[in-house]
Amino acid sequence: MKKTLWSRLIVCYLLAGVMVFLLLNTYGKDLLEKRLTDQKKDLLIDEARLIETEYKDSIYASIDDSQPQYSLKAQLKSISTYLGITVWIVKKDGTIITASNDVAEQKNVNDLDPKFFDKYFSENNYYPGIFTLPMMSYTHTVSYDFELSGYIILHTPMQGIADEAVNYFDIINICFLLFLPLLFILFLYIYYITAIPLKNLTKAAKEYSSGNYNYALVLKGLSEYRDLGAAISYMSGELSKLDDYQKRFVANISHDFRSPLTSIKGFAEAIKDGTIPHEMQDKYLNIILFETERLTKLTSSLLELNRFENKGTFLDITSYDINNIIKKTAESFEGACRDKKITLNLVFSSKETYVDADMGKIQQVLYNLIDNAIKFSHNNSKIKVSTEEKGDKVFVSVRDYGIGIPRDSIKKIWERFYKTDTSRGKDKRGTGLGLSITKEIIQAHNENINVISTEGVGSEFIFSLTKTIE
Repeated sequence: MKKTLWSRLIVCYLLAGVMVFLLLNTYGKDLLEKRLTDQKKDLLIDEARLIETEYKDSIYASIDDSQPQYSLKAQLKSISTYLGITVWIVKKDGTIITASNDVAEQKNVNDLDPKFFDKYFSENNYYPGIFTLPMMSYTHTVSYDFELSGYIILHTPMQGIADEAVNYFDIINICFLLFLPLLFILFLYIYYITAIPLKNLTKAAKEYSSGNYNYALVLKGLSEYRDLGAAISYMSGELSKLDDYQKRFVANISHDFRSPLTSIKGFAEAIKDGTIPHEMQDKYLNIILFETERLTKLTSSLLELNRFENKGTFLDITSYDINNIIKKTAESFEGACRDKKITLNLVFSSKETYVDADMGKIQQVLYNLIDNAIKFSHNNSKIKVSTEEKGDKVFVSVRDYGIGIPRDSIKKIWERFYKTDTSRGKDKRGTGLGLSITKEIIQAHNENINVISTEGVGSEFIFSLTKTIE
């Protein structure tokens, strides 16, 4: 049998019903009979005291004369009829003087039960010829001048207690039978508020796993299920983004690998079959080397990003002068700046500015930003690299006055493989991964990087670093 929530609830319902029924009719019944017995004992005690108080003169006279008082006997019979108890007036030697049942008079209690007076209460007393049923008896002492004069003995049938318990339990069992349908409705409600949302969640999970990320998951009821549904919906959105990213990744990587590979293959075949003259082979071999470097750079960038994703890159945090690193990085672009007649201005707020960061990674950030600035700057323009100290932070800015970034592309420039159309057509060396790596490095330092750009005016990239505390 398949283990489902519904089957488990049915089993729990049946077990609960059986357990409650057995508990009521075993321990509950014994507890009720004990309670009724205690109540009956209290009734006998109160009645014996009342009889002694109301009829004490007649009782004393009956005991002293050893003869039944008929007026007292009539009263005792009335009490017996009304309360269903048998009353005996007994001398201290055990002789029954007056009794509400005539057959007991002049008999001796000690003859009936020699141990009768050993305790106040005795149960299941059965005296043939006097009682037809087992009785519960209570012995109340009667004293005169602080001396024992006799006893008032009250008897009540044990069967009456049992019958009363049965009557009570009939009512309890009827109520229990009426409660069972309500309990079943409660289990149905529990099933409704648990199983139905689970089915909806299961269906949504299957839809999302099959790629249907547009499936609308709507849950009502308990907040826990709504929260779980919201988490699954959020997960589907992330999976949808990941799926789109994978598709873009494959498309971009195919494009960026296919183009240089096509060139390498084409020129290599042309050199081999002699299509390209020997005197021009150096030119095309240089192109093959150039395209090979592109592939190497692309592969290295992908590995770098992968290490950041998998938390496999550890930062080597040291204290160093960021101004000095900027100078060294700028020197590597001397040839590129000369070719485009670009002036590279370095502006520092202090002669030395020490930061706590990974020197190699931050140098890579500077290289990517300055390289981009040169790439998208016009000939005969300038680029400004500056540092500024604010509190415990140092802000590094790389600003160009080139073509700028279109407004609809500013939020996308951090995405992997993203290139504006201008970028892809103008610079074939770009991989579309530089800014992605830059952002990953800055975020790994728990810092921020932002861009301000206006199309046709230029762009400014600003990132923060932690200032060394002296």
